[in-house]
Amino acid sequence: MKDSLLIVLFFVIGLLASYFNLVSDALLQKDMSTYTLYLLMFVVGIGIGGDKKTFDVLRKVNFKILLVPITVIVGTLGSVIIFSWFVPDLTMQESAAVGAGFGYYSLSSILIGELHSETLGTIALLANVMREILTLIFAPALAWAFGKLAPVVSGGATAMDTTLPIIIRVSGTDYGLLALFSGIVLTILVPFLVTFILSLQ
Repeated sequence: MKDSLLIVLFFVIGLLASYFNLVSDALLQKDMSTYTLYLLMFVVGIGIGGDKKTFDVLRKVNFKILLVPITVIVGTLGSVIIFSWFVPDLTMQESAAVGAGFGYYSLSSILIGELHSETLGTIALLANVMREILTLIFAPALAWAFGKLAPVVSGGATAMDTTLPIIIRVSGTDYGLLALFSGIVLTILVPFLVTFILSLQ
């Protein structure tokens, strides 16, 4: 949770620094955010490719284990689309793009900010940070009320890293592999799904 709050803190610092004109105009250029996005995608690729566990887990895939990330995708997108019906300022497409972050706030917020708008990027950041924080706080209650798979689904993409320890603690080591696999698949899919959703007319 400390890392999530640290991300939000840096976001707020950047917001205030820009608001009070404490940053160079060069940092506000659209090209800068594009280059930052390219760098982030490169670093994400390095992170996934450099983690040998990623490919070990993917090699163990079978049909049943695929149902976990599929459930996360269908459940998340279905929920945020229904949510958009009650929020007139958000279209179904915008709401789906935010949900398609699956908790991966750093990548999804920058991607959405670049492809759509800074406002929607900010919403994506806050919504996906909250997904991670709520999973960390309520994982025991989720496991008790909805079953041991619930914290894995709630964690989304973060089930492969930040929420993995609490998932293992409340659901058991047997669910660790499921969480790791689901998180890896969702992490890989985030840039593709967000881009695809925002490209729809």
